[in-house]
Amino acid sequence: MKRPEFVNATQTQLDELLAQAKTTFSTEQYELLEAVLGTFVYVMQALQNAKTSIKRFRQMLFGARTEHKRNVLKGYGGAGETVNGASDPPAASAATQAQGKQQAKPSPPGHGRNGAQAYRDSTVVELDVPALKPGDPCPQCADGKVYDSPPKLIVKVVGQPPLQATVYKLRQLRCRLCDASFTAALPEGASELKYEHSCASMLALLRYGSGMPFYRLESLQASLNVPLPDATQWDIVLKAVPGPRAAFEELIRQAAQAQLLHNDDTPARILSLMRERTEAEAAGKTPVAKAINTSGIVAELPGRKMVLFFTGHAHAGQDLAKVLAHRAKELEPPMQMCDALACNLTSEFATVLCNCLSHGRRQFVDVLEHFPKECSHVIEVLAGVYAEDAHCRAEKLSPEQRLAHHQASSAAPMQGLHQWINEQFAQRQVEPNSGLGQALRYMLKHWSELTLFLRKAGAPLDNNICERALKRAIRHRKNSLFFKTLKGAEVGDIYMSLIHTCQLGNVNPFAYLQALQIHAQQVLTRPALWMPWNYHE
Repeated sequence: MKRPEFVNATQTQLDELLAQAKTTFSTEQYELLEAVLGTFVYVMQALQNAKTSIKRFRQMLFGARTEHKRNVLKGYGGAGETVNGASDPPAASAATQAQGKQQAKPSPPGHGRNGAQAYRDSTVVELDVPALKPGDPCPQCADGKVYDSPPKLIVKVVGQPPLQATVYKLRQLRCRLCDASFTAALPEGASELKYEHSCASMLALLRYGSGMPFYRLESLQASLNVPLPDATQWDIVLKAVPGPRAAFEELIRQAAQAQLLHNDDTPARILSLMRERTEAEAAGKTPVAKAINTSGIVAELPGRKMVLFFTGHAHAGQDLAKVLAHRAKELEPPMQMCDALACNLTSEFATVLCNCLSHGRRQFVDVLEHFPKECSHVIEVLAGVYAEDAHCRAEKLSPEQRLAHHQASSAAPMQGLHQWINEQFAQRQVEPNSGLGQALRYMLKHWSELTLFLRKAGAPLDNNICERALKRAIRHRKNSLFFKTLKGAEVGDIYMSLIHTCQLGNVNPFAYLQALQIHAQQVLTRPALWMPWNYHE
C-alpha cells in the first residue's frame, strides 16, 4: 500500500461532500461514508488535543530529535514571520547579534583526540636524554649549547579488566619434628584484604555511575578469567557504604542551605515495594502508596553544585521537604525551580517558586504541526530570551548583572508575548480546549513563575540541570530494570549522589570513594571535612 498523502479538511468541506454524496449513494453507502468521515474528524481532533499525539508516539518509537529551534522550525518558517498581523519581536539584543556575527564563522572540526593535559590523574614518567644535560655542547654542531625546551608528550594507554586479580604463592616450610609451619610474608604494600578498597569504588562507578548491572559485569569478568559473582559484588559495595553514607548525609545538610534548589522525579521500580502493594491489593486493602519514584534534587551554592537522589514512595516535593528540614531557620526561603506539577511542591516549607520555561515551550513544539504560525511565534520569542541568557553566561555576568541584562533585553519581548497570548483569547483566534489553547493557557496560568528571572537575581530559566541529573537514574532503570529492596535503593542513591556531585565539581569520583573507605572513621566523626571539594586537604 502506498503511503497516503496527509490531507487537512475543514468541517465545511466535509459537510459539502456529504451533501453531494447523499443524492448519489444509497442509504447504506451514505451512512458508511458519514461514519468514515466522522471517524476522521474525531481522530484529527484527538491528535490535536490529546496528550499523546502521533508526533509524540513517533518519538517514543524512533527517538526524539533535539528540540533546537533549527530542527523544530524546519519547514515552518523562521524569525521575522508575522502571526495574525503581529511581527515577531527581535530574537536578541544588538549586543548578542553583534556577538553572533563575530562567531558566525564555524570553527574547524576537531580531530577527536585528547591532549596529554586531559589525563590529569595518570602516572607521569619523566625521561632524560642519555649522556646530555642543559649547558652541554651540542653533539651535532659542537659549537652551540643545549638548553631546556618544552618536553615532548606521548600518551600510552593500556587496556585491562575492570577488576583484576593477583595470585600470591607463599612458600610454606614445615618442621618434620615439631610440625612448626613457616609461611612467606606478603610483599610490602600488599593489603591483607581479598577485595581492596578500589574494588568497591570501581563497582560503584560501573553500577551507579555508568549503569552496568552486576550480572553483566559478572559475565565480563568471567570471560577475562577474573570471576566475580554478582552477589559478591553487592556484598563488596554494601560493606563499603558507611563512609559514603556519612558523606551523603552531610551533603544533604549543606544542600539545605542553598539559595537555589532544582527538583523533579522519574518513575522507579523496587521489587519489595511492588510486592507489598500487590499483596495489599489482593487482600482488599488500600496500599500505603502506589507510585515509586526517584527524586533528583540539585542544590546550587556559590562555587559548587550538589546532587541528591532519593528512591521510594515519596514524590519530589516530599523529598525536598526532607532536605529543607535541615535548613537554618535564619535563612530566607530558597528559590525552587521545577515544572508546574503539584507533586514537585512542598507545603511544609516556604520557597520562592520558579517554573521551567522549557516545559512551557515543549507544549508548543508538540502541536507545531497543527498550529505552525502561532507556535513558531512563541518559539522565536523564547529563543531570543535564551540567546540573551547565553550571552550572560559567555560574559560571565554576576546574578545581579544578569538580572539587569534580562530586564533590559528580555522584558519587552516577554511582555509582548503575554499581550499577544491574551489577544488570542480575547479575539477568539484560538479554541481554548485545543492543543494550542492548552499550551497558551499553561503559559498564562504560570506566567509569574515562568518569568521570575525578570524579577529576582539568580533565578534560572529552566530545570534542565535536574533533568540531566535524572538521566543517571533513568539509565540505571533501563539497564538494571529495578532495585530488589529498599535498602538496595538507598545504597544506589548514596553512590549516585556522590558520583554525580564529583563529576559536576570536576573531581575524580573513583579516588574520592576510595578515600571515604580508607578514612571511614574520620569521615564518620567529621564528615564536613570529607566533601568532594575539600577532602584532599
